[in-house]
Amino acid sequence: MLRIVTDSTADMPPGWEQEYELQVVPLNIHLDEKTYLQGVELSNEDFYRLVEQSGKIPTTSQPTPYQFKEFYRRIAHRGDTILSLHVTSKLSGTYDSAVSAARELQAEYRILPFDSGCGSAGLGMMCREARVMERAGATVERILERWEQIRQQVQIVLTLDKLDYARKSGRVGTLQAALASALNVKPIVELQQGILEMTERARTRTKAFGRVLDLVHNRFLHQPLDLAVVHARDPEAAQILEQKARPLLNIHDLIMTELSISVAANLGPGTVGVVAYPAGA
Repeated sequence: MLRIVTDSTADMPPGWEQEYELQVVPLNIHLDEKTYLQGVELSNEDFYRLVEQSGKIPTTSQPTPYQFKEFYRRIAHRGDTILSLHVTSKLSGTYDSAVSAARELQAEYRILPFDSGCGSAGLGMMCREARVMERAGATVERILERWEQIRQQVQIVLTLDKLDYARKSGRVGTLQAALASALNVKPIVELQQGILEMTERARTRTKAFGRVLDLVHNRFLHQPLDLAVVHARDPEAAQILEQKARPLLNIHDLIMTELSISVAANLGPGTVGVVAYPAGA
């Protein structure tokens, strides 16, 4: 049987885990002396409440190889094939932990870890596509080929509303110097070669939304796109961005979903953006 595993940096609409038989290994969330399993012991709203109550932003860490081993053994049967898709290895050690666990369990399962080169809804959409392909009769090798296509083509563009989370996280390349001198800007952040980089900044939120969509349009022009509108605790902003996207982009499929804790902890509430790649044939 084919098991499809991802990690909790993956963003997807409610119900996808059940509908597409996806298994999600949780990341670790740390605050003071406590550690929580993302999505298991700590929901998104729980996370924001912790920040508001403590005044501190929790940190995140990847699952350990031991956590992966225990997870694989819990969700699979001996002899199963496991496609294990994870957040870009440029930002997290999650993929490396999966590789270590796969090596130790090679006598029990066929585990194929895959570095997505991205994160957020990119992972969720890649997992859904894999299950749809498998149900239509595609081989594991064909699924991996499609994942490689997506990895090469996926674009993630986000705009931040507030800068306090980004200041503290230090996860966005080239952002710190800009934050030191610009108080009221709306940074535009792109995933480039697996790393989040601030590429531009806008003076207003409206202009930032427009620029986010322009960047996607300029790259893909009129190609049919699978697109996700993502947000951190701001569904109203996501709806505005969706309304602006529909007449500008050639959308094959569109979803809306909330950003995971691991992303929100680095970029903050009010972050909104898009994840896009050309639709499959």
